[in-house]
Amino acid sequence: MLQTFNERNRDLIVNINGRLTHRNEAAVSPFDSAVQGGDAVWEGLRLYRGRIFRLTEHLDRLRNSALALAFASIPSHDDITREIRRTLEANRMFDGVHIRLTLTRGVKLTSGMDPRLNQSGPTLIVLAEHKAPVYSTGGLTLVTSSVRRFPPDCLDPKIHHNNLLQSILAKIEANAAGADDAVMLDMHGFVAETNATHLFAIAGGVLRTPRTVACPEGITRATVLELCHRHDIAHEVTDLSLAEFYRADEVFCTGTMGELAAVTRIDGRRIGHGEVGPVTRRLSMLFRALTEQEGTPVVDSPVESA
Repeated sequence: MLQTFNERNRDLIVNINGRLTHRNEAAVSPFDSAVQGGDAVWEGLRLYRGRIFRLTEHLDRLRNSALALAFASIPSHDDITREIRRTLEANRMFDGVHIRLTLTRGVKLTSGMDPRLNQSGPTLIVLAEHKAPVYSTGGLTLVTSSVRRFPPDCLDPKIHHNNLLQSILAKIEANAAGADDAVMLDMHGFVAETNATHLFAIAGGVLRTPRTVACPEGITRATVLELCHRHDIAHEVTDLSLAEFYRADEVFCTGTMGELAAVTRIDGRRIGHGEVGPVTRRLSMLFRALTEQEGTPVVDSPVESA
């Protein structure tokens, strides 16, 4: 599914280390670690009517990833939130916004992978765009990728890092097959996630999702499990094979960019009745209600602040 360009984003103001510039003038040094080696961590945030959903959880994950990569300095939650607010205010944004937050190890003294070459502190990039959830509400088609997710002993998926080549290779395969996204397996052949989202399967009235052994600890995923607990929806976290997804009554995926999206075909097999199922619809409504009630206030309505 190819995202289309939103004209409201043509004159975006981008924030790089506190400097607010037009998107066409924004620049990152060729000596920056993100350019030199993908040495950076990131988060995707969503703004709902002036509030960012699960902001603290996202910033905790960003910080934890940077700690795992031994960043010498990491901006505080308050400092990062302030730059997010400045960026949103500069763009007069209030609702229906996706924020890509990137923290790199910073600019190097000279080219090279050695972190000791980084002596000027990290680079913080805040990119906010007008962007609705990216997936169709009618159902997605997936194919299984030949690219496997790394286990923790190769590259720990708990580090939410910027090197997305595994996902990109899987997405290339999905594009070639005419699918929306790709299912990715772990090294034991169990389903890990897609190239961009976590997966859930419903069978016999029980919702199941793979363990986070070879995939990140998803915040939308955790929210869905929390909703199941709150609303007495039977659920389980366990290893799942492809066959268990093929024969499921319903399948859906989760992520900040796409929220909850039904999956209706995997590897040419119709899932359930080939339409959005009742459990998926219910959880989507519960998730939507939660985003309307919760979130960290970051900006006021442009009308109110004028």
